[in-house]
Amino acid sequence: MVRFREVQLHLLIGPVAGETGKIIPTESNAELFESSERPIGVGCIWLPESLKYRWKRYADRVPSEQRQGGRPDGRLRAIDLAKTVGISVQQVRNYVELGVLPPVERTASGYRIFTSDHAEALVVALRMAEGHGWTRTRAIMRALHEGGLESALATLDQSHAELDRERADIDRVLGAFATVVTSPTAVGPVPRRGVRIGEVADAVGVRTSSLRLWEQRRLLRPGREKITGYRTYDESELRKAHIVALLRRGNYPFPIVHAVLDELRTTGSPERVRAELAKRGQELNRRSLQRLRASAALYTYLQRLELTNRGPSR
Repeated sequence: MVRFREVQLHLLIGPVAGETGKIIPTESNAELFESSERPIGVGCIWLPESLKYRWKRYADRVPSEQRQGGRPDGRLRAIDLAKTVGISVQQVRNYVELGVLPPVERTASGYRIFTSDHAEALVVALRMAEGHGWTRTRAIMRALHEGGLESALATLDQSHAELDRERADIDRVLGAFATVVTSPTAVGPVPRRGVRIGEVADAVGVRTSSLRLWEQRRLLRPGREKITGYRTYDESELRKAHIVALLRRGNYPFPIVHAVLDELRTTGSPERVRAELAKRGQELNRRSLQRLRASAALYTYLQRLELTNRGPSR
């Protein structure tokens, strides 16, 4: 029987050294290789069928302290840690300095001492970076290693809340487009020279001060008469004024109105905009699942550190 942590830490120093496995961070409670395609744990390594049995024969025959490169005290070199996840030794050192990895002790000669704890933290950090980005990952891992559980959880909550805000914004913009599509915004013929601000205010049913405010917020972009400097609105701007008025009556905030107009300027069609927003929603779902997987890996790491039952600090 081959325990996944042994395989992770000895893959590069046993009989399969130099061969490439694949790191698959998944659930942490599986310990055995039951098939060549089954994920077997956080930071575990998937081996091809031939390498799997080569390792198993080797592990059954040779005690861990006698394996090539193995140390009876469980120590790892920085290069062993780096090769496990395919990064450079300098990156490992950087992660230590940034607090992404737990603090390291040093030998009498000054060499850093790494253990399986550092290997596990490294795998978790990489999964966290996939879901939450490196900036938050550094803050979370450093807080954990410095004893700041509440700070780490607060940063994690901010990351998930960010997606919630994005999802709410997409829903509101979609609702705004539904309003635009189902409400008539047709305009009559507009003279070639355009129409002035008073005429637009009458047509839209708002005050001229509202039109000027919308212009200040870059929602409308009227032209100017060369001689008088008066504002002039062509057919396109008159239609946008109708849309802004419609959405503002529906109590949509200016950022949502701005998003609607920007999308319309880009695609020219409400239906195409709705299709594009639907794609963004699918992408948001993908990112949400990524963050969920990252947070699950972090929870397993917290269990490893025995932090999951800790109450709030007083």
